[in-house]
Amino acid sequence: MAKKFPCAQCGGEVEFSPGSAALVCPYCGASNAIPQSEVDIGEHDYAEQLAQSAGAAATEERLTVRCEECGAESTLEANVTSGECAYCGTNVVLTSQSTRIIRPQALLPFKVERGRALEAFRSWVRSRWFAPSKLKRIASTAKAIVGMYMPSWTYDCKTTSFYRGERGDDYFVNERDHSGKTRKVRKTRWTAASGVVWNIFDDVLVPASDSLPRSHFDHLEPWDLDGLVPYDDGYLAGFRAESYKVDLEQGFEQAKAVMAERIRRTVEQDIGGDRQRVHSVSTRYDGISFKHILLPVWISAYRFGDTVYRFLVNARTGEVQGERPYSWIKIALAIAAALVAIGLLVWLSD
Repeated sequence: MAKKFPCAQCGGEVEFSPGSAALVCPYCGASNAIPQSEVDIGEHDYAEQLAQSAGAAATEERLTVRCEECGAESTLEANVTSGECAYCGTNVVLTSQSTRIIRPQALLPFKVERGRALEAFRSWVRSRWFAPSKLKRIASTAKAIVGMYMPSWTYDCKTTSFYRGERGDDYFVNERDHSGKTRKVRKTRWTAASGVVWNIFDDVLVPASDSLPRSHFDHLEPWDLDGLVPYDDGYLAGFRAESYKVDLEQGFEQAKAVMAERIRRTVEQDIGGDRQRVHSVSTRYDGISFKHILLPVWISAYRFGDTVYRFLVNARTGEVQGERPYSWIKIALAIAAALVAIGLLVWLSD
């Protein structure tokens, strides 16, 4: 069963109130504070976690619902046994599927409340002239948007990178063109270069979900990771949480791709000169540590034809990312109206 949080005053089911550190009762209005932990949000040792499997970091048993359409695994709100998948809009029913996962160490609590996110969705829909009428009907209901905690990994490490390449230094020579005029021409003198560079990475963020395209996740950035608080079940009251599908090791492979960009820039700076050619880079990763965190998103998923469209709001900053279908009937009518208007203008000008 999903964990329940009774109101200390009337016993009703309370929900986390975005922008606060309290659970609010919708029945009597009482505010129930979430105990604030002084525990430091530390890092887990990556190598030790892989070696000991579930031994190095705290794990938990979580009852989840799995969408057979898109594969997303998430929780449902307390006392809810069915609903729509937040990622693709497919109807799902709660089953006794139990998953053991690395327990989240920290999360960013919801700050943007539902009404503001819903209004952002409605404003976004209203600004889409050729959106189908069905989309506008979806946006008119409060159920159109779901609060979801998305799983993510952060990685810290030190890197040592050995490289080989070439340094290019520009110089200019005078050359005559076919007309006999002299002009300066830039040339580049290339010399072999090799060396070692070091980098320190802190909180390289990688989504632990494959339910959303990576580009959607990137467009929701930045995330104020300085606002992370120690994990407490109370922050999930009234919201859903997705279980990670990208495991710890897979996540670090993605983190390597993020780190590679900065490593290459460091290599180019070390080579110096006006231009650089990097032929090879071999990197060693030391002191790797990680955190499992949850990030808050308001999400709406809807189907139009055979395609799933999504609308997302960063529940910390209000940043909006959306997909939309087009109503070809409306587009055709608009084109027809434009052609009629052009025809009238031509007829009146004769």
